[in-house]
Amino acid sequence: MAGDTGGSGSAYGGAVEPCTVVLFGASGDLAKRKVVPAMYDLAIHNALGTRYAIVGFARTPMSEDAFRTALGDAAKSISEIGPIDPKRWNEFASNLYYSPGDYANPEAFTQLAKRLAELDSSKNTGGNRLFYLSTPPEVYPDIVEQLGRAGLARPSSPNAWVRIIIEKPLNQIVLNVFDEKQVYRIDHYLGKDTVQNLLVLRFGNGIFEPLWNRNYVDQVQITAAETLGVERRGGFYETTGALRDMIQSHVLQLTSLVAVEPPASFDATAVRNEKLKVLQSIRPFDLEMVAQSVVRGQYAPGKIGDQPVPGYRQEPNVNPASKTETFVAAKLLIDNWRWAGVPFYLRTGKRLAKRTTEIVIQFRRAPHIVFREKEIEPNRLILNIQPDEGISVSFGAKRPGPEMSIGNVTMNFCYREAFGDASRSAYSTLLNDCVRGDATLFDRGDSVEAAWSLVDPIIDVWSAAKSATVPQYPAGSWGPKESDLLLERDGRQWYNP
Repeated sequence: MAGDTGGSGSAYGGAVEPCTVVLFGASGDLAKRKVVPAMYDLAIHNALGTRYAIVGFARTPMSEDAFRTALGDAAKSISEIGPIDPKRWNEFASNLYYSPGDYANPEAFTQLAKRLAELDSSKNTGGNRLFYLSTPPEVYPDIVEQLGRAGLARPSSPNAWVRIIIEKPLNQIVLNVFDEKQVYRIDHYLGKDTVQNLLVLRFGNGIFEPLWNRNYVDQVQITAAETLGVERRGGFYETTGALRDMIQSHVLQLTSLVAVEPPASFDATAVRNEKLKVLQSIRPFDLEMVAQSVVRGQYAPGKIGDQPVPGYRQEPNVNPASKTETFVAAKLLIDNWRWAGVPFYLRTGKRLAKRTTEIVIQFRRAPHIVFREKEIEPNRLILNIQPDEGISVSFGAKRPGPEMSIGNVTMNFCYREAFGDASRSAYSTLLNDCVRGDATLFDRGDSVEAAWSLVDPIIDVWSAAKSATVPQYPAGSWGPKESDLLLERDGRQWYNP
């Protein structure tokens, strides 16, 4: 690699070259709450390189000092990486810069290019640049186009690199300007230790992989539930909905990791090739399958805890007659040798009973039940992804006493208890991977297209069914009754945390 490299702290791996990070949307909530604190975390672990600069770009006019102060105040009050050390923050803030401008204004990007050239010289960052789009997706086209026009999408020298991180994939727009190898499609779920540990659990242990197939697994359930509503994002959500927002990205990512075949090696190409094969093996949805295997819903007024909350149609900037789904449940079938006949049940929703993301692997019952008159729960392997990362295994055990009484018991592994309360966030992990050029945990263009090919037919069916009603569910519940019926038709039921 070109240039000298910085060391890496114990929380991160690999050496990092000097670079400049340009953060678009730098005055927004995501930047303040997640991205900048993650960069600070990297910096104090020497994982942003020995030399770095961070340039904020946003529409909001402000001075560089005001920008640094605003980020410092936000980091101390709302960041999720733990307490901020004032001395270390000041060292970090000395590398923060600000370049205001409109995303569609070519002159603003000309000024940005000049600023980056100055920082390359003064910081000796070697022309290495990372563009992070922490903005609403509707301004992505403007930013990408202007980066191309300003000559910023290509490295300035043969030894330099240019990369771009995007949250919501817009393949064709981005690939018109950047090469595929430059594009890092971020999904913060994939930065969580439990998600990455799924591969270790399966392929690093001799006791799980032999059971991870249709011979032993009865069903797989993946739940991504939120207690929050759409908050102040009603206008955005009206054009998006839960299917696009969660199923197409986060939930299908988790599905591919659960179902993936062993890669030849743990590198970006091998892992992403196997994930793509899973998506390509999922049975496509037609009109009949959408009717039978996909359920949508919308939250109505209810209670979260003891607090009454409004329904989706009562939220600001939401159409009072809206049919936008805030809940989706779906049954997937993966047509390959490992998973033939094993249903994957997915669900996601807002204003549900509990905030949780978890994967439940439910095993088949023992073929000969010796204790016929005893009610024995099926064995389950549960991966808790958030809020408390960990893994649990449940099985039947005899209760103490003279009677043959069987109870369900659980063995729990909790990341926090086993390894301590590490400060590393999912965003820190993924940012570190990106500056090191490791794309393993980022989505590839062909996988994005494969995921959309699964979701698009569902969207088309719903769009055509203009007179269809969207089932309502009270806030604080586990979704509409149609979701329960989806599993009951198969003689199964949801596992509710």
